[in-house]
Amino acid sequence: MVPRFTPEAKKANKALVDLLAAIAARKHATPAQLALAWLLAQKPWIVPIPGTTKLERLEENVAATAFALTPEDLREIDAAASRISIQGDRYSEQMNRLVSR
Repeated sequence: MVPRFTPEAKKANKALVDLLAAIAARKHATPAQLALAWLLAQKPWIVPIPGTTKLERLEENVAATAFALTPEDLREIDAAASRISIQGDRYSEQMNRLVSR
């Protein structure tokens, strides 16, 4: 239903997942924490709202505020991500029509 999550796209996009996992490991964080910290570092008015039904994941998400990404970290993430071409659209054609009004 979501083109970005087809088996082919997931395989192609694994390079970005692996990159973020490696950076997260260096920061002693999970990839989810790195993603949240990256969002928090973008603009002061950006507030990620992750959803979870598990207390463990909530605690993991909150812990993302315990570390900050340095300007060098942000440059590394942005530079590496710019070299990776994400495969698969974010939405199907039908869903895109609903969200693009």
